[in-house]
Amino acid sequence: MESFEKVAEQYRPMISHLIRKLGIYKNREEFEQIGLIALWEAYEHFQPQKGSFTSYAYVTIKGNLLKALAKDKRVEETMVYPKEEFWLNENDPSLKTPLELETLLTYCETLTENEKKWVVATFYHQLKLGEIASREHKSVNAVKGWRSRALQKLKHQLKKGCRS
Repeated sequence: MESFEKVAEQYRPMISHLIRKLGIYKNREEFEQIGLIALWEAYEHFQPQKGSFTSYAYVTIKGNLLKALAKDKRVEETMVYPKEEFWLNENDPSLKTPLELETLLTYCETLTENEKKWVVATFYHQLKLGEIASREHKSVNAVKGWRSRALQKLKHQLKKGCRS
């Protein structure tokens, strides 16, 4: 039998024909590769005493393309694509819980102003230490101190609240 490169050149039109016949229009290059791989399998496993290579190649390529189509369909059916509204509402400030900041501040009654700034910036605005320091024109170590003292006071407050 001739080299695979020559066989691939000769049977490429068959692969294109099968892709068109099966109505494949998405990921065409991927399916052409699947067809070439199937042709390689047919080339490797062909037994001349069982029939013609063309028939064997045709059946092998078509079978592999159908398997790939079925697999793609299963994957597509299991995928969930959110509706466009989901992406549009993601950053809508009106979706924030009303009084969220007020609720957070009720836990901060025993804290100093700087400790409150750390709590609000961290848990409400979701800023990092460096961002808080930059915003407040303080060093990162100063903000770490606010954090440490605030956490101590909040833990103490929670323990005290659990005992009552």
